[in-house]
Amino acid sequence: MMGFFKQLVVLCVLAGLAGGGYWYYQTHMTSAAESSGERSQRGARTVKVEAVPAKETELPVFAEAVGTTRALRAVDIVPLAEGRIVEIDIKSGQEVTAGTVLARLDDEIERATLAEAKARVNERRLAMERAESLRQTNTISQANLEQLRSELAIANAELDRAQRRLADRTIRAPFTGVLGISSIDLGARVETSNVITHLDDLAEVEIEFRLPETVYGQIVQGQPVTATSAAFPGRSFTGNVAAIDSRVDQASRSFRVRARLPNPDRVLPVGMFMRLEIELSIRQAIVVPEEALQVEGGTIFLFVADGDTADRRTVVTGLRRNGFVQISEGVAAGDLVIHRGIQSLRDGSKIEVIDGQPEAQDDASGTPETAAKAQPRQRS
Repeated sequence: MMGFFKQLVVLCVLAGLAGGGYWYYQTHMTSAAESSGERSQRGARTVKVEAVPAKETELPVFAEAVGTTRALRAVDIVPLAEGRIVEIDIKSGQEVTAGTVLARLDDEIERATLAEAKARVNERRLAMERAESLRQTNTISQANLEQLRSELAIANAELDRAQRRLADRTIRAPFTGVLGISSIDLGARVETSNVITHLDDLAEVEIEFRLPETVYGQIVQGQPVTATSAAFPGRSFTGNVAAIDSRVDQASRSFRVRARLPNPDRVLPVGMFMRLEIELSIRQAIVVPEEALQVEGGTIFLFVADGDTADRRTVVTGLRRNGFVQISEGVAAGDLVIHRGIQSLRDGSKIEVIDGQPEAQDDASGTPETAAKAQPRQRS
């Protein structure tokens, strides 16, 4: 009898537990399901985005290189004779013309030698003139006259040497250019191996650089070259290709090119590092704002507005110009590309397109910042 009552109590407890579980499921799980459905409905809300049409434009293709400037002409100024500096007029950065006196050496001995040579020439000339008069009356022989002529020629040669030695005591600029820093002081004794300063012709500068052999047939003399330097932000220097090497280096598979840049204000010094661009061709390309691109799992994609929905497109990118990217595959000219508000988009998301233009320069064919492939941002 007691066993029966125990079984009855267990059955009642089990029934109570089952009823409580049913009540909890109806009360809480149903509410959770309804809340989940409400969140799903909220997730399908319309996203406001900004979009611009993909456009077809002319896109220049550039070859890029780096090089170092060098003067059109450059020399080290050295004395042509030994001696003591008695006069010096060298200021760093000063532009001088050809023949300008830069320094003088002591020249007392050379001036005395020159005076002696002049006197000897005068003596030999007078002796020859007397001999020519006497020869007309056969007072002296023809041999004596020829000897006097030879002595006059020797005296003239000695005079020329004396004048050259005196001229070598004066140091002059060999051509028009800009002076460097002087390393010699007034009163110092110098030899022919001492460098007094250097002189650079900076009216134009040359830049030698290398290009890959793949563009050899696209480089010609006179082709425009644009150069920039970190020392002059926002400024570019335009010149032309001056020379192209006739050989391709077998190790690097590149060839040498020399460009010449006008430098009228002399701002480009010798040895400055420069970046160069040479326009090779102009191609027709479809471009979109760079900020429209995203990456997910190594795939580059963007969203195109298809009516009131977002259509995800996988694309192939090319060159980048001033905030625009070339699209080789995936987008056609005129497609409305979404470039703002893309963080919450998924394929098929409901969208509302509002007015907006990209911040980048509208002209994608302008002067390029780089010729590298486009670098889209990662999608989290």
